[in-house]
Amino acid sequence: MSSKSVQLNKRWTLGEPLGAGGYGQVVSAIGEDGTLAAVKLVPKRPGASRELLFVDLSLPGQAVRNVVPVLDSGETDDSYVIVMPLAEESLRDRLKAVGGPLPLEQALTVLTDVASALADLDGRVVHRDLKPENVLFVDGSWCLADFGISRYAEAVTATETHKSAGSREYSAPERWRLETATAAVDVYALGVMGYELLAGELPFPGPDFRDQHLHGTPPPLPTASPRLAALIEECLYKSPQARPVPANLLARLQRAADTTLTPGAAALAGAYQQVAAQRRTEEAAASRARTEQERREGLADAASRSHERTSATLLETVIDLAPSVTVTRRPEGWSVELNNVRFGLSSPVPFDGESWGDFKPAIDVVAACTVSIVIPRGSSGYEGRSHSLYYCDAQRAGQYAWFETAFMETPGGRSRRQRGLDPFSLQPGESAGAALSNVMAETQVAWPFTELVTGEPEEFVDRWVGWFGDAVQGLLSRPMMMPERRPEGTWRR
Repeated sequence: MSSKSVQLNKRWTLGEPLGAGGYGQVVSAIGEDGTLAAVKLVPKRPGASRELLFVDLSLPGQAVRNVVPVLDSGETDDSYVIVMPLAEESLRDRLKAVGGPLPLEQALTVLTDVASALADLDGRVVHRDLKPENVLFVDGSWCLADFGISRYAEAVTATETHKSAGSREYSAPERWRLETATAAVDVYALGVMGYELLAGELPFPGPDFRDQHLHGTPPPLPTASPRLAALIEECLYKSPQARPVPANLLARLQRAADTTLTPGAAALAGAYQQVAAQRRTEEAAASRARTEQERREGLADAASRSHERTSATLLETVIDLAPSVTVTRRPEGWSVELNNVRFGLSSPVPFDGESWGDFKPAIDVVAACTVSIVIPRGSSGYEGRSHSLYYCDAQRAGQYAWFETAFMETPGGRSRRQRGLDPFSLQPGESAGAALSNVMAETQVAWPFTELVTGEPEEFVDRWVGWFGDAVQGLLSRPMMMPERRPEGTWRR
């Protein structure tokens, strides 16, 4: 080929180098019609697969948002050639120019733009090399370098050369274990970038990146809102199944701009730093081939950390609204008492996923705990209510979160588990498994499986605080009908 031009679908006159990496060089170019562009020249050698270079990202009638398009492509005798729009800057350029954290509005814009691309491509393409060098500002949006060349492309910018060929700072634990990459790899990398944008530094600064990504816990993000800090932390969970899927990530990023907080969320903002510093459970993932037990341990750790946030919010809200309550804290959980009414939330207990007796349900429960209100026993025998919280994949196989539910006796049943509580909680086991199965059992589900979104506990907190207030005033009574809300279709059978 000519050292000054290359003929593809159009002829492109090549200009000055813009960047270089282990798999090729990026140069400025101008098309025969005057279009300014960046041209990536990838030498034909092992590792530079043509099939990987030219992935078609288009879908009939459906545009893919925020992905740098390929304007032209082809090959010469010794190189594959990809032509892309000339970006104004890369995210790495922006971070270097700012020299610290980005303003919250800018950070949310970057994360939302990138999450839009991941949501559109979920299930089709995994980027595998998401990092600030590959996030480019093109036509007013932050875009990913073309997925087909993402493992090779360095930043295509107009100003700076980036020579780092690795992405150890952004690699998910499963990449270090040489496991198959899924969309969760990109969600994790976005979490690392989000932390970097908000804190001005990496969550895992090295030099032993492998050990830190496999076992380390990032420092808290005290300057971020509780909602956004919770989301970034979920993206960085060690277990890929515990991370939010791209569509959920995008929806929660779009809500994160709303800084309106209920009293519970406001209390969490103050409690967050204390909680994050108190309890950090180390995850065990020593081998590359993670066993089922190791997978569950990773999920149990995610459940514990997620539970800490909701627990802190609930307790801080009660103390804020009723400062004279008697508070008891124990390893197995906390309780408060006011006017002979006891309200409490237990600590999560890991579940092995197998001890269901004869009724193993379709859902996989990793951990469970109980929230309850107990009142003095009256003439009717009513003593309050308790609900179960299960960390499980209740609604989508392999996607775990905390879900609230409760149980009731089948009319005419002989179960004695109720003991004055209506509805009542059940730990995972034979009775709960029977209720979750398709058989007619002595217990039934009495409350729909309701997800507790980490960092957004308002509905759960306000409902239980309201019941506690009713109980203190002697107004809490047995529900008029059971189940109170229709539970059908809220969990997988």
